[in-house]
Amino acid sequence: MIRIAAAGDLHFGRDSAGTLRPHLERLANQADVLLMTGDLTKWGDPEEGAVLARELAAVGVPTVTVLGNHDYQSNAQGEVRRALEGAGVTVLEGEHTLLEIDGTRLGVAGVKGFGGGFPGACATDFGEPEMKAFVRHTKNVSCLLQIALEEIRDADVRVALSHYSPVVETLQGERLEIYPFLGSYLLAEAIDTAGADLALHGHAHAGAEAGMTPGGIPVRNVAQQVIKRPYNVYCFAERRASPVSV
Repeated sequence: MIRIAAAGDLHFGRDSAGTLRPHLERLANQADVLLMTGDLTKWGDPEEGAVLARELAAVGVPTVTVLGNHDYQSNAQGEVRRALEGAGVTVLEGEHTLLEIDGTRLGVAGVKGFGGGFPGACATDFGEPEMKAFVRHTKNVSCLLQIALEEIRDADVRVALSHYSPVVETLQGERLEIYPFLGSYLLAEAIDTAGADLALHGHAHAGAEAGMTPGGIPVRNVAQQVIKRPYNVYCFAERRASPVSV
């Protein structure tokens, strides 16, 4: 069995030191890995990343994350990434990682993702250069996610990790007008095409936890504002089993 702890939207600031560490002290007894879905910092300040990195350094299990839009705010996302990697955190952007857990191979593919909307109300790469660039960026990152998932096809359990949502179900509770800025159906298409056992995202603070891609892959919104706890734990009892939240 693989136990996955997951959380997103920590929004760590320079004054957040010590607020997460107490909640992580028992994580190694409850989970085999910690996956995070971005918006780790408030402003994308490298020092904010360093504060969080110190909190995560002693978590006791492998930690994998993507970055979110907040982590890009100061145009220092590379420095935020380096701060986290310095604490042993694996940061993914169009990349994958493979972990061996008690003889079971866990593969994680991750991208930040981007907006664009969902069938019936989505942007297209037509018209002004700005709109074309917006949609083409979503297409590009979705393609990277698909490729990364395909590269871990032999893993026993595969997880698609993103900040933006691949489905509308986990946005329920957010204002309908902002759905195009919260995710894109192109991410779900990439996940369904390549295959996965679970998709995790954050970003939608007022959304819902559970959804599913059109292809039937479980999706979970693990923004802390949604799960109302430091992290959720999802268990896979066997290959291709649906995750059970504990």
